Amino acid sequence: MAEAWPWLTLAGLGAFHGLNPAMGWLFAVALGLHRKSFATVLLSLIPIAVGHALAIAVVAFLMAGAGMLIDPRLVRIVCGVLLIGWALYHWRYGHRHRVRVGMQAGFAGLALWSFLMASAHGAGLMLWPALGPLCFPEGGVGGTSLRPFMAALAGVSVHTLAMLTMTGLMATLVYAWLGLGVLRQAWFNIDALWIAALLVTGTILLVL
Repeated sequence: MAEAWPWLTLAGLGAFHGLNPAMGWLFAVALGLHRKSFATVLLSLIPIAVGHALAIAVVAFLMAGAGMLIDPRLVRIVCGVLLIGWALYHWRYGHRHRVRVGMQAGFAGLALWSFLMASAHGAGLMLWPALGPLCFPEGGVGGTSLRPFMAALAGVSVHTLAMLTMTGLMATLVYAWLGLGVLRQAWFNIDALWIAALLVTGTILLVL
């Protein structure tokens, strides 16, 4: 179970990211409604997942590279401080800096939007509590081995697959059955939950 928990955490965070409308399913639904095509909804999931994966991978590889040069425990502490700072920033100013894309955006623009949204939300940093033990299982400096990067790539893949699955499920449910009215009638404050998740993740990195 100790070996499985990082993978389960990465998959769980992927599902959590996919549940967040800001990570893509809301845009996929809106684009599908605008073009009156469920196929557009499904096709939109591909660039959304690609952009999200790239944003996550950039952070994961930077953290893995840093852990090969300095003590991974220091990388963990820095990541924790950044996450807490990111959470406080979003709490205070996040609503003022929304990434906006029009309904005429192509798939390349949608991928860029997804990349920027995931980066702006600190989604990559949030994965480090699970990626760290995979990249550096012994807790020491990684040397010149490619293992940290291969582990990071595997972790990003698991995370993205879970995120894509949840995004597709939510987009399908909202487009085909629930409608966008569910956001007004039954949806919860995902921004507050996201900020709380950033704070908890950052605290975990600092304490453990």
